[in-house]
Amino acid sequence: MKQLMTWPNILTGMRFLMIPLLVFLMTLEQTVFIAFLAWSVFALAAFTDWLDGYLARKYHSESILGKLMDPLADKLLVTAALIMLIPLGRVPAWVCLIIIGREIFITGIRGLAASRGIVVAADNLGKIKSNFQYYGVGLLLFPLNLLPIPFQYESGMVLLYISVVLSVWSAVNYTYTLRNIFVEAS
Repeated sequence: MKQLMTWPNILTGMRFLMIPLLVFLMTLEQTVFIAFLAWSVFALAAFTDWLDGYLARKYHSESILGKLMDPLADKLLVTAALIMLIPLGRVPAWVCLIIIGREIFITGIRGLAASRGIVVAADNLGKIKSNFQYYGVGLLLFPLNLLPIPFQYESGMVLLYISVVLSVWSAVNYTYTLRNIFVEAS
């Protein structure tokens, strides 16, 4: 039995703990300081997603728990940030709906696979999609007047729109790859 308290699993747990802090900061009046704090929490949490995967691969400490919890922490982080950006007028609700709908769908597929003893780790397309989401949301969270970043909002939205396309593509890919699970379930 592999040890559960590995650095990658601890980092994933820390990402879960940062989500309520991010949500809290985004409920406050978005002064430059508060917005920068929210962005910093998001950026640190996004970095832990990369770091836990790197450490798990480097030290061969990948675990079933990590393969299940890491994508869930990723989904919750991005979902929380997206939902909190809607009332700030920075993200259209339909973009969030597609991204969150895909995440719920993939979580359902993973649950169905798990009920058959199959652990579905994130694929490369899902990882690419996550990177576009992290960078897009990061640009949208970063205080607009703090640094002179040309086309900051527009760049964030372009990255998010690309992630919407990748989200749909990834969902189709997961569905096709795991199509046998659907046949067995019917």
